Amino acid sequence: MNTLLILIISIPIIEIYLFIKIGSQIGAITTISLIFLTAFVGVLYARYEGFNTLRSGMSQLIKNELPIYEIISGAALAFAALLLILPGFATDFVGLLIIFPPTRKFLLKKVSKNYSKKVKENKNYIEGESEDIEEDNGRKL
Repeated sequence: MNTLLILIISIPIIEIYLFIKIGSQIGAITTISLIFLTAFVGVLYARYEGFNTLRSGMSQLIKNELPIYEIISGAALAFAALLLILPGFATDFVGLLIIFPPTRKFLLKKVSKNYSKKVKENKNYIEGESEDIEEDNGRKL
């Protein structure tokens, strides 16, 4: 919960800082144009990669295999498109990292390794015994 609160507060601060720094170097109109350009190009590329992921998932289904990577990759692409639509240079950078297949595979492997470690650490088992209960006429309940 604390990490989420820190992200909600820090992301707009970072974006505003970058707007001021970059805007003072290249100008306000150029900065605004660059924001719209990255959003437009990023969403188009996310759409292209989304169709590639969908095509790959369909080929996995035809082979009678579960397209787990394609499902996760599709969700990551949707998140990347959202980041690209949001105005800002930092969110655009992270969105572009997620969209490109080599960095997306690298990031997904890192996240899956961290998730699997947490799952292994948090396994709680409840031990118990069971017994069959029979009625008087010999049938099990």
